Amino acid sequence: MTKEEIKDLFMQGIDCSQVVTTEFAEKMQLTEEQARKVSACFGGGMMCGETCGAVTGALMVIGMVYGHSREGDQEQKDRMTAKIAEFKRLFAQKYPSCMCKELLGHDISKPGEMEKVLEKGLLFDFCPQVVADTIEILEKIL
Repeated sequence: MTKEEIKDLFMQGIDCSQVVTTEFAEKMQLTEEQARKVSACFGGGMMCGETCGAVTGALMVIGMVYGHSREGDQEQKDRMTAKIAEFKRLFAQKYPSCMCKELLGHDISKPGEMEKVLEKGLLFDFCPQVVADTIEILEKIL
């Protein structure tokens, strides 16, 4: 998925976490609508500048593909944990943090900060790149 396609989705109200999960909906055995709904509350760092929505979306994808669901299934949990560690390692090679407010340099939970993010063009330039990079990382490790 290109940065421009991601930007277009943002302009239509689709958040970073939703873009990531939708890209992998089929792999998660979900419809596009289900993928978007389950990740809807995680954009903008859970709507408060915390963990980047692209990252939480990626963790949802990893969980759906590699997650354990049965009691005592340590082997599957270990596989999932290894994928999470691999994702985090690759993400850290590109970005110094997985926190939305640290990545943007603004705490969007505070009044006036989202306006600054928009003024600087971060939402439609920087954020789509983070999403594109996250998708690329997931494509490598899944």
